[in-house]
Amino acid sequence: MDNKSVFDNLLAEIETLVSSGFPRDDILLRVCRLLKSGIDRYDWVGFYLVEADRELVLGPFAGEPTEHVRIAFGSGICGQAARRKETFLIQDVSSETNYLSCSPEVKAEIVVPILKDGKIVGELDIDSHRLSPFSDRDRDFLERVCRRLAGLF
Repeated sequence: MDNKSVFDNLLAEIETLVSSGFPRDDILLRVCRLLKSGIDRYDWVGFYLVEADRELVLGPFAGEPTEHVRIAFGSGICGQAARRKETFLIQDVSSETNYLSCSPEVKAEIVVPILKDGKIVGELDIDSHRLSPFSDRDRDFLERVCRRLAGLF
């Protein structure tokens, strides 16, 4: 299957989850698992939730545990995405000076904010063990996922 078909199928599954009535964190965990198992270059998938409008707290995730359970706005890729309320797509994390390493295996990262009424409420963070794995299609797909999940907050 091409990326478009994979993305379309995953979006349909996510839509079903969002409409399921399950608790938010159950839905977020299922989304993590879907994305990680559905796209082979997504090696770690997790959500960070905003606390006190200045800090990200690790929520549901699929992949290896991380020591970064709290991240201040502005710190690392996740914190920068939160502060700016914009997607960060980093094809080679070794080229970043403000990067919080979760694992030496991580080579690339994409972080997509979840906005509700213009306010950041969380973000989706995906790490890859490959260099330059993400395309504009990944960005568009993940931004659509986050727009759909915003209604859970």
